[in-house]
Amino acid sequence: MADDYLTTKPGGICLAVKLLPRAGKNEIGPALGHELKIKLTAPPVDGAANDALIRFLAETLGCPRSAVQIIRGQTSRHKTVALAGIDAAAARARLR
Repeated sequence: MADDYLTTKPGGICLAVKLLPRAGKNEIGPALGHELKIKLTAPPVDGAANDALIRFLAETLGCPRSAVQIIRGQTSRHKTVALAGIDAAAARARLR
């Protein structure tokens, strides 16, 4: 199955994410349609879940936090995240 949640763009990639805050632990779940499910322990209050998502993806993908940016869905569970300086093959390998 193709990774529909991951698209290549000049200089990096974009991830379509369905964020589930207040989970029991931080983890990456299965793809749900065209989105990757990510569970985080942070609550969806005052941007805490967004900050936790940026930190979690940077750690998981081995890139600086400055390379991770939420470009759509700041107040939604459905987000688009841009990752600079990462290629699709490396991201797929680390997200599994």
